[in-house]
Amino acid sequence: MAEEHLVTCTFRILRYVPNLVRDEWMNIGVLLVDPQGRLHARVLQEESQYARLRRLYPAVDVAVLRALEADLEARAAGPGEGAALMAGLEETLSNALQLSPQKAVLTANAEAELERLFQDQVEPAAYRAGGTGEREHNRASIRYRARQIFERAHINGRLRYGVKVEQFTAPGDPFRLDFGWENGTRGFLHSVALGRDSGQAKVLAYTAAAVREKIPGAEFTAITEVPPQRGNTRHEFTVSLLEASQIQVVPLAGLDQYARALGGRLN
Repeated sequence: MAEEHLVTCTFRILRYVPNLVRDEWMNIGVLLVDPQGRLHARVLQEESQYARLRRLYPAVDVAVLRALEADLEARAAGPGEGAALMAGLEETLSNALQLSPQKAVLTANAEAELERLFQDQVEPAAYRAGGTGEREHNRASIRYRARQIFERAHINGRLRYGVKVEQFTAPGDPFRLDFGWENGTRGFLHSVALGRDSGQAKVLAYTAAAVREKIPGAEFTAITEVPPQRGNTRHEFTVSLLEASQIQVVPLAGLDQYARALGGRLN
């Protein structure tokens, strides 16, 4: 990647610290400021992501933590406002919230960098039972693999990351589509783990319908961990739901070819 396309962003990790005496914390979000001073925030949203925090601190108010993302972005919506907010944020946060020291990072895509930091430093990892240490195929791991494939296909800089859907559904909707693109047609890609809860597919189907009401012809693609297995009732149910909503299913094994084709459309 050419150096002139890289820009410097700064970021801090948002931590939940319920007990200052014990000096224990859990990373719950990333705040990133781009060269124009805009704030990009990503805070844990899904209930499964808060499972560990609930086990450790049953009294945690997850609704308040979820609302931080929208609140922070609303307070720093314009150029320069993100840098100003970040500079004074520690004085306004509650005692249960802290920020890590500020760091800088070079990137070609601020949204992609936010996703990478969120994946690496915040989002809980999942591992298979049995002590093998093998990473389980969940949405986070699928999205991580997809991002690597898009980088190899050199389309990373032409994608949007973490596309908020509240502009298509209703204000306050926390759902995000993993990737988005535009070239006359609008397209969206989202990770769906066939081997896990089919709830994510249901939300994606609902979201696709809402988006198409405002953007007729919008394309949707579900990225899955494996090709759908015939005879697996969970796989078959999820795929039938997606196909009924005109959502293309592309497994990770076929994503390289898909990315090359998409790159040709985005040139």
